[in-house]
Amino acid sequence: MITLTRLTGDTFLLNVPFIEQIEARPDTTITLWSGKKIFVKESLTEVKQLCEEAYRKIGLVGSIINPERES
Repeated sequence: MITLTRLTGDTFLLNVPFIEQIEARPDTTITLWSGKKIFVKESLTEVKQLCEEAYRKIGLVGSIINPERES
């Protein structure tokens, strides 16, 4: 889960796997699989980074391997 801020200033936790898409229109709009839209203060880039960190914490995103170092 990631912590985000609604436009009203209230913080909440969002379960990352429920996110279908993130848009900057200009407010950051998160659309969930259910079709519900959530508007947050964080930028599109910030939300993307938070999602990547959350997936990395639970092991769903691997680390980058440099092929030149493997030989």
